[in-house]
Amino acid sequence: MALNLHNTLSRTREPFTPATPGRVSMYVCGPTVYNFAHIGNARPPVVFDVLAHLLRRTYALTYVRNVTDVDDKINNAAREEGVEIGVLTTRYLEAYRADMNALGVAPPDVEPLVTGHLPDIVRLIERLIAAGHAYEAEGHVLFDVPSYAAYGRLSGRDTDELVAGARVEVAPYKRYAGDFVLWKPSAPDVVGWPSPWGRGRPGWHIECSAMVERHLGATIDIHGGGVDLVFPHHENEVAQSTCAHAGKTYARYWLHNGLVVVNGEKMSKSLGNFLLVRDALAEHGAEPVRLALLKAHYRQPLDWTQALVGEARQNLDRLYGALRDAGVRGAASDASVSAGETPSRVLAALEDDLNTPLALSELLAVARGLNSSRDGDERRRLARELRAGGALLGLLQADPHAWFARSGGVAADDLDAAEIDSLLAQRDAFRRDRNYREADRIRDRLAERGIVIEDVSGGARWRRVAAPAAVDSGAGQAARDEGPR
Repeated sequence: MALNLHNTLSRTREPFTPATPGRVSMYVCGPTVYNFAHIGNARPPVVFDVLAHLLRRTYALTYVRNVTDVDDKINNAAREEGVEIGVLTTRYLEAYRADMNALGVAPPDVEPLVTGHLPDIVRLIERLIAAGHAYEAEGHVLFDVPSYAAYGRLSGRDTDELVAGARVEVAPYKRYAGDFVLWKPSAPDVVGWPSPWGRGRPGWHIECSAMVERHLGATIDIHGGGVDLVFPHHENEVAQSTCAHAGKTYARYWLHNGLVVVNGEKMSKSLGNFLLVRDALAEHGAEPVRLALLKAHYRQPLDWTQALVGEARQNLDRLYGALRDAGVRGAASDASVSAGETPSRVLAALEDDLNTPLALSELLAVARGLNSSRDGDERRRLARELRAGGALLGLLQADPHAWFARSGGVAADDLDAAEIDSLLAQRDAFRRDRNYREADRIRDRLAERGIVIEDVSGGARWRRVAAPAAVDSGAGQAARDEGPR
């Protein structure tokens, strides 16, 4: 089955074919690093990490995900802390990378920073001015929206609707209310760089166009990001990049993931329901968080709830349990994963516009087949398939026994494995002596400390569980900003 992707530009699902046979270029808008990443910030990198895994099966992929390290939100946060912006952005970029690494998100091939591309940005703006698509006004340089007749095509609305529905800055130096800033002046106490238009800093939209051109060229295959970026950010990218390259197509396929809400409500400081990635990881462990982010189709909204993460953990227990009971030991290696053939139904689900819920369902079907098989060769084959299919989703690569020993990476208590095994042996002895009261007492004691006992044929086994906790709504949340964009 060929890869099919829903293209925001055409509003249809299209067969994917790269412009250059055998090679794919992909750009995804990355974080604005002025605070810790919240759970909504984690969805695009996880979704596009799955797409990158899928593309690399067939193509030589160049994946670029940028970092915005100069922005008015960054300037304000640095001023509040009394530090240079470089101190702030370095801190939060390192935190973002640590969060993504914990989630199993592979680093992009290129991770450009805006501050490393100021000359590229200036040259791009100069070309837009020379081509008649931008103009200077009172130290600003603005894109002349009416000069680009196709403006609004990506978002599917005409120009007047776009301006009426957007928060645009009303300024007397604008020729048209919807014109957007490419360069703006910096006050003496605001970070800035020299330019032909005076000391200043770039507008948000021009940054991505410059970095795409520098690392991937005038036309790219795939551009991704959250649905909230369709307008104005991506609409403006299309306009300035198309005009800077004499009408060449900027991005051939546009992919946008749905937003994340928490318990049915949009995350906001006033509601105190901001959930940071680092807090979710500490509470639930990495794989349950990653799988929870993939349990809804990427184009649909995702409602983050305790039930969602609990279901993800149960799914992983079933999958890892099948591997454990099949005798699989140790973490997966590249060689062991490549030796297994990805289940055709899992691959077909992902090739159908990244249908991760269906892919998970197919993985669970493989696990059921593994559990019911009594043929040694078939069990080994199915175990390899399960791990190979899981690898495409970034799952099931840990040691199955370690998964249950630490409940997916979350240590629920200070009891070590030897102590638990000792108590389990005592319980078994009480059961053999029909002293069920004492056996139940040990079971209850372990349960209170986050240890679940499962009685199966051949004996008992145990696993840790993380104690459920509500999303933090207490003091301190209101002081957290929205995190990376």
